[in-house]
Amino acid sequence: MTDHALTTCLWFDTEAEQAAHFYTGVFKDSKMGSVHRHTEAGPGPAGSVLLVEFELNGQKFSGLNGGPLYTFNEAVSIVVPCADQAEVDYYWDSLLAGGGQEIACGWLKDRYGLCWQIVPARFFEMIADPDTGKAARVTQAMFDMKKFDIATLERAYAGG
Repeated sequence: MTDHALTTCLWFDTEAEQAAHFYTGVFKDSKMGSVHRHTEAGPGPAGSVLLVEFELNGQKFSGLNGGPLYTFNEAVSIVVPCADQAEVDYYWDSLLAGGGQEIACGWLKDRYGLCWQIVPARFFEMIADPDTGKAARVTQAMFDMKKFDIATLERAYAGG
């Protein structure tokens, strides 16, 4: 039977293997997969890394060393749902390590330029509330944040 799981391919200049090791070090439920190298046929130097396979929280990824032609941008991000503030803090700090950049509203860019959304699962529940006033207050509170602060969101949700 053929595996029909989707795999997200991430295009790097030359640091796919380094990035895969970084990401698998951040996510507890992760693993490295195969590392495919260029042969004498190219296009890169024989023996250099072409493609790295890895898995984060059950999601398959491949990292392609495709050269400098394409780079990541904010149009694509990976959402990391978090159970509590400790998880938000862990993923936020870990993915920023080594030169990442805070953006806004739970978004950050890691040292490789890949964008992530570090979002408490509770946030999704709050903004889906049929009471549009509650959802609006939570949304407004989010606009004032870089990293999510669940206690502040809860206060906004409660009306305070």
